[in-house]
Amino acid sequence: MAMQDTLRALADPTRREILALLRAGPLTAGQIAEKFPVSAAAISRHLSVLKEADLVRDQREGKYIYYELNASVLEEILLWLTTLKGEEKDETIE
Repeated sequence: MAMQDTLRALADPTRREILALLRAGPLTAGQIAEKFPVSAAAISRHLSVLKEADLVRDQREGKYIYYELNASVLEEILLWLTTLKGEEKDETIE
């Protein structure tokens, strides 16, 4: 998983909103699709992009697939951003 893929996935407002929904816990694609004024196929594509970026995981339970947030990837990005912020601060001090 490249950070480029993760940042590209996060660039879309619908995908960010899906991640916000998943903060509360796992949901099926149908439950997620109910919250948006787009087709189920569009939500499926968004979930696929999020999964490819390792931002969500899926788990099959019976006939349903539940999607859940993978917070560890977000933590890595936050750490990287914090490091950048710290580097910028050091550069202004010199």
